Amino acid sequence: MLLIYSNAESWAGLSTAQRIELGRGHAELNKSLIAAGKHVASAGLSDEINTKTVRVRDGLVSTTDGPFSESKEHLAGFYVVDCADIDEAIEICARIPDAAVNFCEVRPIGDEPQLPPE
Repeated sequence: MLLIYSNAESWAGLSTAQRIELGRGHAELNKSLIAAGKHVASAGLSDEINTKTVRVRDGLVSTTDGPFSESKEHLAGFYVVDCADIDEAIEICARIPDAAVNFCEVRPIGDEPQLPPE
């Protein structure tokens, strides 16, 4: 999974033309990943202002506005790609337009957790 991070300050610093170019870059990347049979899924996420953090403690559900993390960055989108290895994932991740503005992260999707025998 390729995770895309953003922050309000860097986004505000982009011109309209730069924002349009980022969108075009994502469209081109999607097209090339689909053509190569590497694309599994991708999406941009809603603005962090629409985020709700949910916790359950002692059976009680509580929600707060915004992402849980105390950092300026927030998860802005993702790609799920089918790669032969981590090196290929890094190569694809480097092609995400946002990597030149903020940062992106490669996170392998793990296997199902192994439960102890009953």
